[in-house]
Amino acid sequence: MLNKIVTCRDGFSFSCQASHTNYCSPRVSNASYYTEVEIGFPSDVEPLIMEYCEDPEDPTGTVYGYVPSDLVRHLIDKHGGISSGEVPKGVPVYGNTHYNRRLDDEDRSA
Repeated sequence: MLNKIVTCRDGFSFSCQASHTNYCSPRVSNASYYTEVEIGFPSDVEPLIMEYCEDPEDPTGTVYGYVPSDLVRHLIDKHGGISSGEVPKGVPVYGNTHYNRRLDDEDRSA
């Protein structure tokens, strides 16, 4: 199940995912905590994450693999905080309030 697109207070948006099919660590689905996550398709070029860009020729149309979870927090802070959306567990501050609770509920019912 995909996390909802993260939209920051200044309008910057991006996908933030972590599962066995994403470039993340650990590379498993439904981990209790991720130290690195995959960012995808940011709405604008963002210098803070360019070193992780899979296709520098198309920075808004590609993914960014193994981005440290702490850096995602800095990215969100740089853009005014999170307005809506979800991040994987492990992204500091936001991981407790904006993670995909549906996955957490499924873990408890299993």
